[in-house]
Amino acid sequence: MTDRPAALDETRLAELMRTHIAEYPDFPQPGVLFRDITPLLRDADALHAIIRHWASLLPADVEYIVGTEARGFVLGAPLAYELGAGFVPARKAGKLPGNPRRLSYDLEYGSATVEMAEGALPAGARTVVVDDLLATGGTAAATIALVREFGAELLGASFLIELEALGGRRQLPEVNVTVVWPIPD
Repeated sequence: MTDRPAALDETRLAELMRTHIAEYPDFPQPGVLFRDITPLLRDADALHAIIRHWASLLPADVEYIVGTEARGFVLGAPLAYELGAGFVPARKAGKLPGNPRRLSYDLEYGSATVEMAEGALPAGARTVVVDDLLATGGTAAATIALVREFGAELLGASFLIELEALGGRRQLPEVNVTVVWPIPD
């Protein structure tokens, strides 16, 4: 991409995020407040504005966006397109043929495994890991570890929303983290 996308002003960004992220208490279990990006996804203008803003936060020379299943796919692919970068999916266990690289990790309400196809990233590839939400950091840390196994150059990790109170950044030491919409509590 030749032209860098422009960032939204803080007022417009706040308006879009407040009106396009739905909240569901006690899902998927009691005590968890689920942030649903479906309202953002169904509004083409809002989604385009957020993707362009998000792209403005990332390094101009990124070669690959790695998106974590499933919402990291939905947001990471258009973000990669906006940046003129390639997109690589990080999948849930059992979704890839052959001998994918995998890493298991703990979540705030269970455990999971993330996989990437063998040969998914070339060594030295300038890469950013993307997902919709940074909560406790387990999914991001596992995905980052896989990216590093490929010998890719990790430029950072970026999220649509960060739940700051859950401390996910502590799981990502020495990683440049960017966030579109931090939520303090």
